[in-house]
Amino acid sequence: MAIDMSREAVSQRLNAMGELWQLSVHLMQAKPEKSISHRPIRSRALDIQDSIRQILSCDWDPIGVSDASMAADEYDAYISPVYRILVGTRSEDDLISCLRRIEREEMGIPSSEPEGLRIVAEKLLSLNVKLN
Repeated sequence: MAIDMSREAVSQRLNAMGELWQLSVHLMQAKPEKSISHRPIRSRALDIQDSIRQILSCDWDPIGVSDASMAADEYDAYISPVYRILVGTRSEDDLISCLRRIEREEMGIPSSEPEGLRIVAEKLLSLNVKLN
């Protein structure tokens, strides 16, 4: 398996990691407000991240590392762009395009067929990503 190490691909991965870092910092600084279910928003945000992580690791897993316990965070850099779609357009096609772009441009592997990613997109869209 070849990984694209071009300047552009590395920069894109670093940008994605930076976005995830900013999201994490924002979550850490969030005031512990109570939501309707009386759970802190920060706790809810971490649950959402974990739900997205599980789907990316178990259902998407384009490089086949879901069985490796040391690779549990392998797809964390992609949680942020997926989350933006889930709270934004909520478009199945946007999710599929995002996952295909990640495979092709950031991982340097051939992208999956759109129909194969439809189930992953449907699972992601079934998540409740509201913080309250």
